[in-house]
Amino acid sequence: MTDTAIFWPMIAHVVLVVVLYALLGVRRAAAIKAGRAKTSQFRENLNEPADSLFVRNCLSNQFELPVLFHAACLALHVTGGGGTWAVLLAWLFVASRYVHAFIHVTSNRIRHRQPAFTAGFVAVIALWATLAVHLLRIA
Repeated sequence: MTDTAIFWPMIAHVVLVVVLYALLGVRRAAAIKAGRAKTSQFRENLNEPADSLFVRNCLSNQFELPVLFHAACLALHVTGGGGTWAVLLAWLFVASRYVHAFIHVTSNRIRHRQPAFTAGFVAVIALWATLAVHLLRIA
C-alpha cells in the first residue's frame, strides 16, 4: 500500500460533502419552485421544509465526527502510521458516512441511521487507537 493511500478515503468523504451541498441546493430550489418555501426562510434557517432540512442536518453532521476522522488520517500519515489497517478503518468510516447520509436524506429513520453512525464512531476510535499504538511503537 502506498504512503498516500490514507488520503483516498478522505477524498471520498469530501466528495460526499460536495454531493450533499448540491443536493441541498436542488431540494431548496424545488421547495421554492413548489411554493413550500421562500428564499428568506433559508437565510436564517427558519421553517425549512423537511426534505431540505434533512439534507442541511446531514451536511452539518459531516463537520462533526468527520473532523476527528480527518485529523486522525493526517496524523497517521505524518507519523508514518497510515498502513493497511489504518486505511481499512478509514474506508470503513467513509462507507458508514455514505450509508448514514443516504438514510439521513431519504427516510431519516433514527433506528436505521444509528447503526451506521455507530460503525463510523467505532472506526474513528479505532483510528485514534491505531495512532496511539503506532506512536508508542516509534517512541
